[in-house]
Amino acid sequence: MKYSGWPEPGELVVGRVDEIEDFGVFVDLLEYEDKRGLCHISEVASGWIKNVRDHVNVDQRVVAKVLDIDESAQQIDLSLKDVNDHQRKDKIQEWKNEQKAEKWMTIAFGEDMDDEQYAAIANELLADFGSMYDGFEQAAIHGTEALEDSDLDEDEIEAIVETARDNVSVPYVNVTGYVDLECPTSDGVDIIKEALQAAEGNGDVPEEVELDVTYVGSPEYRIRVQAPDYKTAESELEASAERASAVVADHGGSGEYHRERNEDDE
Repeated sequence: MKYSGWPEPGELVVGRVDEIEDFGVFVDLLEYEDKRGLCHISEVASGWIKNVRDHVNVDQRVVAKVLDIDESAQQIDLSLKDVNDHQRKDKIQEWKNEQKAEKWMTIAFGEDMDDEQYAAIANELLADFGSMYDGFEQAAIHGTEALEDSDLDEDEIEAIVETARDNVSVPYVNVTGYVDLECPTSDGVDIIKEALQAAEGNGDVPEEVELDVTYVGSPEYRIRVQAPDYKTAESELEASAERASAVVADHGGSGEYHRERNEDDE
């Protein structure tokens, strides 16, 4: 998605060198619709420049800093020399991430998605997360919870979450579930404690998985799992609830697993 407005002074932008003149370089801004900037020869590189073409080539992708904007004159002044290697690398990665997010939007909503719906969803992700990529990444990590405060409808949220979990690579994911544990016997308290130890894995949880169980309100307990991927996290979450339920069931009690917190306990 290209922005329809103007960049801000001080902003880093990704561009393509469109034309090289003796006095400077014209750059097409790849993130903005119909926007072109000029990098004066004095802003191409530090020091004296004999030939601009020794520093840039036509069609080269560059990262530039916006120095000044004159909307009335349709002029954007750029600097290449004011961008260091670290900034350049980060900006290019950010730009590539947004390109990925654009592909995910097509996967989630189809190639026939109209521009109005695309803009509405994209702007919602930008407003809530700062970028479409970050919105998809948070959806992959936290599921529907990441988008529950947005203005997106349920179908849009489900489409984003499903696409994110199939396509986004994240360092870890967090999932949460709940288990209701009840044991009516005289030693019920001890049985529940045993069940909670079982839920936490008794030391048998995979090394790459973090799992903790906390009390919410009788008879409900919260299980949180952090794992490298969604499939592992879900599997460990369900296994934790099953272990706890099995313990209380063996002593005449009952255990019930659910993903949402019971409203009666709030």
